[in-house]
Amino acid sequence: MIRQHTVTDSPYGPLTLVATDGVLSGLYMTGQRHRPPEETFGDPDPRPFAEVIHQLDAYHARELTEFDLPLDLAGTPFQRGVWELLRTIPYGETRSYGELAEVLGKPGASRAVGLANGKNPVGIIVPCHRVIGASGGLTGYGGGLDRKRRLLAFEGALAGGAPAEDALF
Repeated sequence: MIRQHTVTDSPYGPLTLVATDGVLSGLYMTGQRHRPPEETFGDPDPRPFAEVIHQLDAYHARELTEFDLPLDLAGTPFQRGVWELLRTIPYGETRSYGELAEVLGKPGASRAVGLANGKNPVGIIVPCHRVIGASGGLTGYGGGLDRKRRLLAFEGALAGGAPAEDALF
């Protein structure tokens, strides 16, 4: 197993990208909860990340609303199921933890969905920021509630519907 990483700038601060055997396996924000120790990121090497960075740049330029990247996500079968479901939430929309639990056929598992959501190793690309509380309020986000609010405003998913022009800044 070969692990490599690079750091790229974003409107949400530096993003550390991690690849396992050349496939994206991590995207971590500064100060992110559940961020692995840096010594596990492997050698610095930008080569595996050209397409990831290209798609992130297109997303931030509002030219891309759905990522199309191979991912190598390590987690339990339940976590991987939640992460796959997150990828089906359309740009500019949100779902509640309870709604996701119901889709998974586990209507009482909204807390478990929230825990799996919080362990998502590739935020933004697997859009865990699009999950909100049952009341419509913003709840937990590994990258911090301010980043979650900014991401949702950027996508136009907050009240008012239109993308916030200043959501990046």
